Amino acid sequence: MIHLNSLINYINDIVNLTAEEVSILNNFVTERKYLKNQFIIQQGDVCKTESFIVSGCTKTFYSNENGQEHIIMFSIENWWTADIGSFVSQTPADFNVQCLEDTTVIQFHYDTIEVLFEKVPKLERFFRKIIERAFVASQKRLIRNLSLTAKERYLHFKNAYPEIEQRIPQYMIASYLGITKEFFSKMKNSLV
Repeated sequence: MIHLNSLINYINDIVNLTAEEVSILNNFVTERKYLKNQFIIQQGDVCKTESFIVSGCTKTFYSNENGQEHIIMFSIENWWTADIGSFVSQTPADFNVQCLEDTTVIQFHYDTIEVLFEKVPKLERFFRKIIERAFVASQKRLIRNLSLTAKERYLHFKNAYPEIEQRIPQYMIASYLGITKEFFSKMKNSLV
């Protein structure tokens, strides 16, 4: 697989895989390319894959009954994306994952991941570690949303994710921060 190296480097930062384990892993993952605006998962469908982003950018969002988007996450290179609740429970997804750029991912499939864990037990530990990290990040984001002003949330986003801010439209940042695009524009202008 052409892009397996970025995934292996990422995994090896947490657990070290042998050459044999890498060979086994290679037989259980697929590489997929999505075009800008294509969906990896849509609300209501069952999430069958967890995706490691090799290149590109995605947004994870919920659409309410009025069609209004509520962005909960952006993902770029060396990040993961999925509706993890849907993936784990194999129930309809609450979230959409849409590509904001042409995006290449390496996907782990629900139907084969348990077999992969049996063949390469280190990967079960690896996935536990990344889920723990994601859970902690989610809790910290929740605390920021409850305790910081919109301006403080934006400044945190800008400092923590400067590479993302340059790649996505301003109205999407406003959605991620939980504010209107008009308020975001005024707030950003007041910072200049």
